Amino acid sequence: MRALLPALVLFALSAGFSGAAQAQRKDRQGKEVVDAVCGACHASGKDGAPRIGDANAWSSRASQGLTALTDHAINGIRKMPAHGGTAGVSDIEIERAITYMVNRSGGNWVEPLGGTAPVAARTSEAIVKGQCAQCHQAGKDGAPRIGDRTAWTPRLAKGLDSLVASAIHGHGPMPARGGMPDLSDQQIRGAILYMFSYGLPAIPPQPPVAAADPHHKLVSGIDVYFGMMRAEAMRAAQGTTGGPKVDVPSGSGYYHLNVALADNKSQAPVTDAKVTMQVSDGMTVQSKTLNLVAANNAVSYGNFFRFSSGSAYNITTEIQRPGASPVVAKFEFKAP
Repeated sequence: MRALLPALVLFALSAGFSGAAQAQRKDRQGKEVVDAVCGACHASGKDGAPRIGDANAWSSRASQGLTALTDHAINGIRKMPAHGGTAGVSDIEIERAITYMVNRSGGNWVEPLGGTAPVAARTSEAIVKGQCAQCHQAGKDGAPRIGDRTAWTPRLAKGLDSLVASAIHGHGPMPARGGMPDLSDQQIRGAILYMFSYGLPAIPPQPPVAAADPHHKLVSGIDVYFGMMRAEAMRAAQGTTGGPKVDVPSGSGYYHLNVALADNKSQAPVTDAKVTMQVSDGMTVQSKTLNLVAANNAVSYGNFFRFSSGSAYNITTEIQRPGASPVVAKFEFKAP
């Protein structure tokens, strides 16, 4: 036991020294990492690695952004081992090394500083003020100025996605991803929208809009309520109090389609209309006049139609009131 004490003390001291050294470790710059690690393959293009200085080899990789390239280097890809085969290389050193190689191959990226807040936490305003404004504030090299919608509108003529793609890959004097390779596509989109809309009054949040009722239409001042019931259910209801007094056809696939009509202003039921309905699945058409039906203290117009299971139908209802022009309401239905 006594013989073990010196060894334990030495281990404790070495562990403490190692931890302190790690805490005091200073991350290397991109060139240092490339010279020490990455250059072994990337200087000559060994095993298919993109050679430093080969703009064609690096351009497609650079378009993926720093986040994706860093992930490849950390986890390894094809013949490149994880962390470039050197476990002591930190993530920020890998980012700096990638940026250095991209810039030596025609790129114009900003080398990550490290120790800053994650990019994901940056707002569009912060991204624009911290990077984009260097050119877009004064219109340097023809860049559209922030808030100049006359300059931005023609660039948006092909759609926002096209403009975002142009920023991702670089355009003219502007480097890929605006020189911030760790920006995501969504952050680039937000920065563009910020620069276009800068100076416009803020739009107050709108209250949520209730989803439209697929069984209700308002046409020419008439509320049209569409309903349907299986023939089997109506057959079972025959003879019960309030049950619809109609002749129910035999056979499967029949539904009783009906519409209840009401004046939108007075909500008085409409009972003086001639109502016809056309049901079509695109191949066949069923056209019938709807009969006035009184059930459960309500009045509606209805008739029976036959549906094929799994088929989708367009239902067109025409309402003709005396002395008025026809009113058309359309609904959709898919037979279960």
